[in-house]
Amino acid sequence: MYTHIYQQLERHGDVFKSLLEGLSPDLYLWRQEPGKWCLLEILCHICDEEREDFRARLRHVLEHPEQALPPIDPVGWVTERQYSGQNYESKLAQFLAERQASVAWLHALSMPKWDNAYLHPKFGAMSGHMFLANWLAHDYLHIRQITRLKYDYLRFISGETLSYAGTW
Repeated sequence: MYTHIYQQLERHGDVFKSLLEGLSPDLYLWRQEPGKWCLLEILCHICDEEREDFRARLRHVLEHPEQALPPIDPVGWVTERQYSGQNYESKLAQFLAERQASVAWLHALSMPKWDNAYLHPKFGAMSGHMFLANWLAHDYLHIRQITRLKYDYLRFISGETLSYAGTW
């Protein structure tokens, strides 16, 4: 299981690069509707989550499961960190570097204690297994989100019905 997840996280660096590289500001700043995230905000989110949520919290639970998890605020970060004003190309490079650092860190782990768990007052036991599996699941959710946003943008700019392509 661990090898599979490590491999997928590593491969997803290339998937995200392919999905997000070389886009115009018209596309990466476009919103399906007010209040929805644009691609730049999604990119900032996955970059911060890579560094401050999944890698940091997994490391924390492997090393110090008895201590409270480092706090995060993914929804608040959107405005607090001014995601929509970030430089898109720099943020993509930063995310890809963070993913490489994450994969290198995972491969360097020696006999990690996957069963270590932080007992969260709301969510219960949060183990190393749980954080690792959810890290990969988080990728899948955002790959789907990015693909959907690009599909909707195509429909918007083309003005065409896309039903010939198949159903979503």
